[in-house]
Amino acid sequence: MVLTNYFRITPPPVVWAQRSSILYVTICLEDCKDPTIKIEPEKIYFKGTGGTEKKDHEVTINLYKEIDPDKTVQNTKGRLIEMILTKKEEGPYWPRLVKENKKYHWLKNDFNKWKDEDDTDNESDENPRDLESMMKTMSYLGGAGAGDAKPNFDDLDDMADDADGADSDDDEMPDLE
Repeated sequence: MVLTNYFRITPPPVVWAQRSSILYVTICLEDCKDPTIKIEPEKIYFKGTGGTEKKDHEVTINLYKEIDPDKTVQNTKGRLIEMILTKKEEGPYWPRLVKENKKYHWLKNDFNKWKDEDDTDNESDENPRDLESMMKTMSYLGGAGAGDAKPNFDDLDDMADDADGADSDDDEMPDLE
């Protein structure tokens, strides 16, 4: 009788995204106090207690290729632990985060940060440590710089009036039959 599966520690949910030179890895475990995180060139180790049931969670992620652990940026928030990892070799996107070619139920793509390799947006990967500048590039999240002008939606109405000669809201409604 094997009881090891009964006592197995559950991996926390992990989401990830990448660019040509960096990886975004987020461990989604709320209220995790004093987690153990070890980042090595070929793997990430996490152990912590958290979640609604205050259960133990543990995972070792064997990375597809090597990273530079010295350039890692970590940000612990109440519900998650965000990491920005620098790839050892800049170049083509990795086909997956893990070395093993198998699916894990706890590992998903982070579509909020995901960007395809052939997208040619001017988002900079040069200095992932400069989180403030990253937020400024996401102006749709309210990250506009201090001197930037705020959009004036009244101008959009004026542009629509100029385009068709009159505002359609000013027209009289036809009588109901």
